[in-house]
Amino acid sequence: MDRNGSPAGHHPPAGAHTYRMPLPRLTLTPDGGHGPLDGAWWPRCDALELELPALAGALAAGLGTVVHVTVDTAAWPDVPHRVPAPGHLILVSLSAVDTEAHTILLDTGTGEQRELLVVPPGEPADAARWLLTTAADPWNALSAPHMLAFADATWER
Repeated sequence: MDRNGSPAGHHPPAGAHTYRMPLPRLTLTPDGGHGPLDGAWWPRCDALELELPALAGALAAGLGTVVHVTVDTAAWPDVPHRVPAPGHLILVSLSAVDTEAHTILLDTGTGEQRELLVVPPGEPADAARWLLTTAADPWNALSAPHMLAFADATWER
């Protein structure tokens, strides 16, 4: 495979267009965080199968290969159970546990885990910036649902 995920030596037909999701909007807690979250991710749309490969790719250098994720059933009701990423498949599990609402739990093949707040794609920019910053604060003690409730009360959609 080449660096774009195409078989080596494979060239798309003339006039063919390919689309890659832009780099994810992502903040991570520096090592040593004390809160319930390891950062935040603000996807551009609610299609996990489109967004997840870019997120996994951005995390690969520091975290390793993401092989499994657990997402909130309410936020991602129609997600496939396997999402292709360059060079591997990511298994997807759904959770209806309230403490995991509005989060994504990422697992690597080496046992590393990160839990990120998922900022809704339609969140106003000011609210999203606050959520991204606050979730990555190593001293933040707010859960994802509490952070989103505060943002909804502070910024209008």
